[in-house]
Amino acid sequence: MKAQASTLPKPAEIQEKWYLIDAEHQVVGRLAARIAQLIRGKLEPTYSPHLDPKIHIVVINAEKAIFTGKKMQDKIYYHHSGWRTGIKSINAAELLEKKPEEILRTAIHGMLPKNRLGTKLRKNLRVYAGPEHEHQAQQPETLVIHTRQPKVEKD
Repeated sequence: MKAQASTLPKPAEIQEKWYLIDAEHQVVGRLAARIAQLIRGKLEPTYSPHLDPKIHIVVINAEKAIFTGKKMQDKIYYHHSGWRTGIKSINAAELLEKKPEEILRTAIHGMLPKNRLGTKLRKNLRVYAGPEHEHQAQQPETLVIHTRQPKVEKD
């Protein structure tokens, strides 16, 4: 029995795709998992783990994304200044006030590979806090992501 040969697309043959995603009322982790899957190209029929699928994602309304449970107060983001004893920490509520797009960007970057391909894929993500973005010339296709919504507790 002869194995069927699979064809790999050449990097020059891959078409660029632009998607616009609205993060309003979306749960951060669930939305980030779907976006990371899109950027990797795992939903494409020509998926190859070593190729850049040239899929660009524009996320708007990042400031309106939500957390489940008590993560808004309990989740802590760390970064280091590079100096000795230079560890800095900020909780999700404070980061949402200062840089609302950084919450979603950090979540998505954490789900991408930690190698040269991951560095290239990170450049295909653009996150904006509000509804305005500067990529109308690329004519991004609006993509609606349906994730499970958290239960609303009734008092």
